[in-house]
Amino acid sequence: MSHPKSPTMNLHDLLLELKAEFPKFRLMPKSASTFMGVVYVLLCIITFGGARGSFMSKFVTTIGNTIFVPDGWGTWPEEEKVTILRHERVHLRQAKRYGHILFSFLYLFFPLPLGLAYFRAKFEKEAYEESMRSDAETYGLTVFNEKYKAFITSQFTSSMYGWMWPFKSGIDAWYDAAVKRVTKEMK
Repeated sequence: MSHPKSPTMNLHDLLLELKAEFPKFRLMPKSASTFMGVVYVLLCIITFGGARGSFMSKFVTTIGNTIFVPDGWGTWPEEEKVTILRHERVHLRQAKRYGHILFSFLYLFFPLPLGLAYFRAKFEKEAYEESMRSDAETYGLTVFNEKYKAFITSQFTSSMYGWMWPFKSGIDAWYDAAVKRVTKEMK
């Protein structure tokens, strides 16, 4: 996995890199996609309302070569956009490596769509480690505080991703190891 040469990667350069690596790459507002509206309704049903409000307004979703962003994306800080797009670039690379159909199947359904989504957790660990790397490059290693850890680990154990891996101790251990790897890279 390649990393930016300096911690000051800007959004413009990252978008150029994404377009060069994935020629069919595009950003699209979720509200402009009927498909995203259908996904939202389905997520609200299968998460018992856990995705209500947040999926369309707070979460960025990558499907194929399209990164779907909330309507407020234009007002988000550039540093946040860079971290999110670096995270999503990991998913674009995973889909390229596995093939879009196999990647989607593994991500959504294997071995289970909720609760024990091993491959979703595996793919998200890789992507969240890139988010952690980006945040550390931008804000310094002090970003790795208890509030940050609680946010990252909750993504795995809450309805946000369908309780993809509910074993908090395992997620905590992964997070701690990821922090050590990122810290070592930055020294």
